[in-house]
Amino acid sequence: EGRKNNMTNLISDAFIQAKELVMKAMGELVADGTFPAEPVPAFNTEIPADSKNGDVSTNAAMVCARPFRNNPRKIAEAIVSKIDLNGSYFARCEVAGPGFINFFYSTEWYATVVATVLEQKEKYGETDLGAGKSVLVEFVSANPTGPMHIGNARGGAIGDCLASVLEKAGYEVAREFYINDAGNQIEKFKTSLEVRYLQIYKPETELPEDAYQGQDIIDHANAFNEIYGDKYVNADSEERRQALCDFALPKNIQKLHDDLGKYRIQYDKWFNESTLHKDGSVQRVIEQLKASGHTYEKDGALWFKTTEFGVPDIAYHYNKLAVRKFDKAVDIFGADHHGYIARIKASMTALGVDADRLDIVIMQMVNLVRNGEKYKLSKRSGKAITLSTILDEIPIDAARFFFNLREPNSHFDFDLDLAVSQTSQNPVYYVQYAHARICSVLKKMNEEGIEVKSLDKAALSVLTAPEEQEMIKHLATLPNVINEAAKAYDPAKVTKYVIDLATMYHKFYN
Repeated sequence: EGRKNNMTNLISDAFIQAKELVMKAMGELVADGTFPAEPVPAFNTEIPADSKNGDVSTNAAMVCARPFRNNPRKIAEAIVSKIDLNGSYFARCEVAGPGFINFFYSTEWYATVVATVLEQKEKYGETDLGAGKSVLVEFVSANPTGPMHIGNARGGAIGDCLASVLEKAGYEVAREFYINDAGNQIEKFKTSLEVRYLQIYKPETELPEDAYQGQDIIDHANAFNEIYGDKYVNADSEERRQALCDFALPKNIQKLHDDLGKYRIQYDKWFNESTLHKDGSVQRVIEQLKASGHTYEKDGALWFKTTEFGVPDIAYHYNKLAVRKFDKAVDIFGADHHGYIARIKASMTALGVDADRLDIVIMQMVNLVRNGEKYKLSKRSGKAITLSTILDEIPIDAARFFFNLREPNSHFDFDLDLAVSQTSQNPVYYVQYAHARICSVLKKMNEEGIEVKSLDKAALSVLTAPEEQEMIKHLATLPNVINEAAKAYDPAKVTKYVIDLATMYHKFYN
């Protein structure tokens, strides 16, 4: 109930009221015989593109032309003559063009919006779209075999901000990181570590072409050697590989924790793939798929009928939806995962799980740009740019904001020079500067001993300047923006809202 009491959407309320006023007027016109007693077709209520055409507009008269056997303009004029705006959110309504009915907000409506924001404080904008349903948002889930790259940096910002949007829209949200600590890439990690360790003693040992080539592997091998020396040079290969992996993998996982923590991302759960193997989940999923006839054997291997069989991933998604029973699972993946979507959804269907409960957000690549040119390597290390190097160069606010400037599925040029510039060309600075200006106004009032009284609606009804009303109207749209961003899984809608709000504030301030 506490949540419900806080839900206010003054634009929706105004839409409902406009509709009711029109319906009541039509009822009177039918009752007095002006129009025939015909059912009224569904009509639209919307915000006009140009505010000269009012704040809320409806096409009610147009859709009634046929049942009322009259021209829309005449119908509209008759409706408006019957509308009583007393006690409503509107100061006036008028007929425009071929028969639109346009309503204009009263000072009472503007005052109510401001009073609501003041009363609800940081809860303002919350909605009950999610109705308390549980959603698991899985994002980043970078391989723990190496550092996080620029794509993970975008995935982190989008995933974390999307989770916040869903919380604001009334969902119960959990954030999760899936650690691939089993399978092929771990075997490759072990091979790479083993070769680099052996090369310290036997420089002629060759590194396979498909092994990890990075400096981080060499660093791990050297650190391992400092502790254990040649103890593992003549050991059994499997023992040596396991020892190296047990030494290096926890360090990599800790680095993931540290870098994401620095990026202000806190996960509710870090889920290890290895647990699915240990607790028999993977085997159970194979048995279930076999039993339901969704597998076949070929060349001595078991295959899933849609395409190759990523069993641990299937077991993981089954765990989310069938074992832990989240109402929805949302994954944020890079563009290279397109083919994966159909496969994982088909596997859920095969296991008797409703595949519509799984939503996958595809995120396009990012190009880093510096001095107008594509930029791949870090100046300092000469290595590929990682999340860690990005955060050394750019404020965290700017990184998170920039990655949420465009919808996830759009390609994006990240301008490193712009992200650090303190000019109004930089959207982050532009928004933060609006906030700084607000703080300075409040500070000045404080210095001059002007006390901000608790404001009632009568006091707020003096906010009639166009710049004030434009900004108040924008504030009123926040619940709708939250809902749209949650439905589209697109936090960039909130970023745009904030930039527009800053633009209006600067105009008001000037």
